[in-house]
Amino acid sequence: MKSATLRRRHNQRGGSSLSDPADIARAYAALDAIWNEVKERIPDACHDSEKQRIAHLVAELAPMALDEEDLKRNVLLHLRQSAAA
Repeated sequence: MKSATLRRRHNQRGGSSLSDPADIARAYAALDAIWNEVKERIPDACHDSEKQRIAHLVAELAPMALDEEDLKRNVLLHLRQSAAA
């Protein structure tokens, strides 16, 4: 699921730094780290849809991130802001 989502988002944007295998690997690693941090707070019935939403955020924010940790921070910040809204 996550690889298809990241590739699809990449293709919809007409290209990004996600064309480099190292960047794709960093995006996957960030997605896994983010998911491990938030999954306990998400009801089991929502796991698939929330993981897909997070994958979309990772794909959207990855081209602007300095590194994996920056990407993780930005996605988690976005998630917190959307939860507070």
